[in-house]
Amino acid sequence: MAKIFCIANQKGGVGKTTTTVNLAAGLAKVGQRVLLVDLDPQGNATMGSGVDKRQLALSVYDVLLESSTVAQARVASEKLQAAGCGYQVLGANRELAGAEVELVEVERRERRLKTALTAVSPDYDFILIDCPPSLSMLTLNGLCCANGVIVPMQCEYFALEGLTDLVNTIKQVRANLNRDLAVIGLLRVMFDPRITLQQQVSEQLKAHFGDKVFETVIPRNVRLAEAPSYGLPGVVFDPSSRGAQAYIAFANEMVARVARL
Repeated sequence: MAKIFCIANQKGGVGKTTTTVNLAAGLAKVGQRVLLVDLDPQGNATMGSGVDKRQLALSVYDVLLESSTVAQARVASEKLQAAGCGYQVLGANRELAGAEVELVEVERRERRLKTALTAVSPDYDFILIDCPPSLSMLTLNGLCCANGVIVPMQCEYFALEGLTDLVNTIKQVRANLNRDLAVIGLLRVMFDPRITLQQQVSEQLKAHFGDKVFETVIPRNVRLAEAPSYGLPGVVFDPSSRGAQAYIAFANEMVARVARL
């Protein structure tokens, strides 16, 4: 059965999608079977995985409304498969924005994704869910089916405030909807060791959260930022870049951490 992880942070612009697509590619590269679920109506994780969101016949929207199964809606990028980083994608597009309203009055609205993923869980080692930056019905669907949450964050003051909000949200979901939910780890992203404040915040995180902070640190890297415009994860776009190497290291660390769970 797959381990299901949400990549979540209520603060926007912290590298959630970059982390999701590169972790998916990194895990695939080290031999894991991976499904990426894009729960953000912007569909950036879909496009960043080499899948055109405008050409999707079926998407996560159809799965949430139970007009399609995951097996019917999932797709794979030929570009990634050719590069040896093939993972499957349950994509998203603008239609997903309407799901918020349509799910309000339906039964089991916060468990729709959990039910759908249960059917395909044996097909994968990891299922990664890219959540939108708000606590919405979509994020709640992700949190309800996850074994844990990976929190990408920048080492800045406001990021610490956002982390407090997220931890409180996870506690509420665990108390009411998903007893298995926990923070698996904090991933320091866009890190620049030359900035004293970032070093200080990094040390604060390690002092407060201990081994919940991943050993891997993702550096600020231009090649990671360029990769989405080519419809590729940075791990595939420039495998030799510092950012890509860091995500491969993070994938190996995730495999090791899950083995200990």
